[in-house]
Amino acid sequence: MNYNLLLAFLYLMFVSLLVGEDAVIGKLETLDQRMSDFFDSDPCIEVLATGFNWSEGPVWVPKLNGVLFSDVPENKAYLWTEKGGLEVFLDPSGYTGYTTNKKKGGSNGLALDQKGNLILCQQGDRRIAKFNQWESRIPVYETVVDRFETKRFNSPNDLVVSKDGSIFFTDPPYGLKGKDEDSLKEISCNGVYKWSANGEVTLINGELARPNGIGLSLDEKTLYVANSDRTYPVIIAIDLTTEDYETSLFFDGSTLAKDRKGLFDGLKIHSSGAIFATGPGGVLVIDAAGKHLGTIIMKNRTANCAFDPGETYLYMTADSVLARVRIK
Repeated sequence: MNYNLLLAFLYLMFVSLLVGEDAVIGKLETLDQRMSDFFDSDPCIEVLATGFNWSEGPVWVPKLNGVLFSDVPENKAYLWTEKGGLEVFLDPSGYTGYTTNKKKGGSNGLALDQKGNLILCQQGDRRIAKFNQWESRIPVYETVVDRFETKRFNSPNDLVVSKDGSIFFTDPPYGLKGKDEDSLKEISCNGVYKWSANGEVTLINGELARPNGIGLSLDEKTLYVANSDRTYPVIIAIDLTTEDYETSLFFDGSTLAKDRKGLFDGLKIHSSGAIFATGPGGVLVIDAAGKHLGTIIMKNRTANCAFDPGETYLYMTADSVLARVRIK
């Protein structure tokens, strides 16, 4: 027997096992048979790109035929396409020196308005901004809104655009650095806001400690907001048809947060009405009545997710990686 060949074979087997283990970034947990409406029993979770500081805010852009997403600490936004792979798309993406902020964080949540403009939550510049220089990709931004009642926002985090062009967004203090949260913070609450096309800004909710991910129901009568607070890890539902924006508890993740990595962050609404919410463990699938159907359990803390137009894939930003999973 050639022991050198045997040792070489065993070594290669060992390395392949290690690589295979590292390649497994997630798995499916099924709590309700309706999860089979969305996923195969053992779906492949592909890692498309890696090496980011903290990936966030994905949005599919039809004119680019790819997904844009933020690397918040690095102040950049990346584009990934099937044809071209990964490339830097915006640098800087969220801090341009527009206002005082020592943390200088990049963009976070991204969305498209009805005209196809890119709308960004710019943590560093502490504003909601618009970008439409698609051909040149020159990072020049137009301010949509940066203040509420003359006071500057903390650091807009995530957003959703309604059919009439209104922008709903959250404003936690994550984009302020340490003591700056006390010295630079002008608004006492961490709010949920609505910006209307006429320029009016409305505080919808100011009671959450860390409002984060945000989404609209299919009929746009309900606004879902994730609270990234370990003492109260929940998703709330805000009734937009009521004058005082009546709020109710939609999903309580307290039990899950005790044993699983991560807190509620971004969320998106599927055409079925189900909510895909990044949270404890990965991406939770919750039906419109608030029942937890299952979770895409991820190895990394998962920040946000997005669908392509045909809902063929769910794209996920998970710490240092961009990943996706096929949807039925």
